Amino acid sequence: MLPKSPSESLTVLTDLVLPSETNPLNNLFGGELLARMDRASSITAQRHSRRIAVTASVNHVAFNRPIPLGSVVTIEAKVSRSFKSSMEIYLDVWIEDRKTGNRSKANEAIYTFVAVDDNGKPVEVAPIIPETELEKERFDAALRRKQLSLVLAGKMNPHDATELKALFS
Repeated sequence: MLPKSPSESLTVLTDLVLPSETNPLNNLFGGELLARMDRASSITAQRHSRRIAVTASVNHVAFNRPIPLGSVVTIEAKVSRSFKSSMEIYLDVWIEDRKTGNRSKANEAIYTFVAVDDNGKPVEVAPIIPETELEKERFDAALRRKQLSLVLAGKMNPHDATELKALFS
């Protein structure tokens, strides 16, 4: 299977925050943002694998800034690393200032998707070859995040988590 670059899976979703999507403080509901990020991740995973892809986990979400009513929100998602059948997807959430057009980062998240066949069985996906410095950083960190998840789930012996252990050496 030929390797792919993260840019081949890039998904950009841009939308407006409407009144029905806000909490009593007139900020976007966290759950609404999670749903938008899940949709962007799904498209990203399908673009990379060319298969049906299902959410395996939401590994990390940081709600760093509220997203006010009326904001233009852009979610950018890319596969940061692929494993056998799973893909880690890194998402950046941006808010656009209505007056200046300047964008600022509001949130980020990391989702994991698994590519499956028509019967729901996991299938192999193409490896990733990162190109930019940011893609390389996220690619390297993805293995440590995976090892940490496996250790915490009891599916990997901590002594075998070589990439994770290297952080502490």
